[in-house]
Amino acid sequence: MTRVRVSTTVDQDLLRAAREAHQGGTDSSLLEDALRALLAEYDRCATEAAYAVAYVQHPLDEPDEWGDLAAWRAAVGAS
Repeated sequence: MTRVRVSTTVDQDLLRAAREAHQGGTDSSLLEDALRALLAEYDRCATEAAYAVAYVQHPLDEPDEWGDLAAWRAAVGAS
């Protein structure tokens, strides 16, 4: 993995709190973990958005060859 030097300024209190939460890791590992978490959150949001679009295009009560998801959810909830 190619490494890149990053030099920036950040809020002192935010950095202090992040360092404490990271429990003794280096600033480099803290930044890498934060970037991984940010990308994971973006991926999660993209997945949620894709599901939201899919459910608009195909609502839960839209029937198909298996029935419809709304009725299935109701039956599962009642059991």
